[in-house]
Amino acid sequence: MKGITSERAGFLNGVAAYAMWGLVPLFWPLLKPSGAVEILAHRMVWSLGVVAIALLVMRRWAWIGALIRQPKRLGLITVAAIVISVNWGVYIWAVNSGHVVEASLGYFINPLVTIAMGVLLLGERLRRAQWVAVATGVAAVLVLAIGYGQPPWISLILAFSFATYGLVKKKVNLGGIESLAAETAVQFLPALGYLVFIGASGDSTFSTPAHGALLASTGLVTAIPLVCFGAAAIRVPLSTIGLLQFLTPVFQFGLGILYFHEAMPPERWAGFALVWLALTVLTWDALRNAHRNRAQAARLSAQAGVPAAGDMPKATAS
Repeated sequence: MKGITSERAGFLNGVAAYAMWGLVPLFWPLLKPSGAVEILAHRMVWSLGVVAIALLVMRRWAWIGALIRQPKRLGLITVAAIVISVNWGVYIWAVNSGHVVEASLGYFINPLVTIAMGVLLLGERLRRAQWVAVATGVAAVLVLAIGYGQPPWISLILAFSFATYGLVKKKVNLGGIESLAAETAVQFLPALGYLVFIGASGDSTFSTPAHGALLASTGLVTAIPLVCFGAAAIRVPLSTIGLLQFLTPVFQFGLGILYFHEAMPPERWAGFALVWLALTVLTWDALRNAHRNRAQAARLSAQAGVPAAGDMPKATAS
């Protein structure tokens, strides 16, 4: 019963994390007239403050000393900080410039880009269904390029930057809060320097208390979903996390169409339909492969004489 309760809590935390990420396009327009770069700088500065308080409360500082003694990991964290800065900045600019639908496309195609990078950079081998999904994704980008009259640069930058970020994070192997703390520590001084510069030149929008509070809240907007995601990641299977991640672009796409009233001509619908087809194939293949692996593990356990979970003897009440 305890395990079921823990998994349910993890699932709810996962839904909360991806829903918050999906609804965040409603927040960035509130920060106008601040530009994307100023919002990004505030996000970096205030995120470090929020995460530092969280680490202080949880007393999780031991990893810092070990990290400082590892120059290679520090270098990877710097790369991660640069890549996620690009991702954050482009995303904020896209939302506040009326490109919410195109931004959502970036996160729809991100799994396909991640798979392609695994093949090209890590030498991973794909199953037939995965090749079909990637090929369908490439066709979708071509259709959308024709529809837009140019490649969907916003989507591609978001997809490739986030896929690169995930690849680097995998090599760094730090927890969610620890990783965010390290990355924002790298971002902090350049971001603070920029804010001081625009403040001295009179270009800062950090003027009224109300607007200043909104800019400061970017730290919470960054940290809270990550905390929920961390709670989900340790409680639910990776396959569940993989399915939940599609909530974010679905919410963003819905907001772009229904709330921001962005145009969706037929060729754009065709491109998105191909992307959704590719993701359907990818999800079906992942679920089938996971089922096959579980069945094979059960057979191997049976052959080795290890009882399955349902066949374990029950304790007798005393």
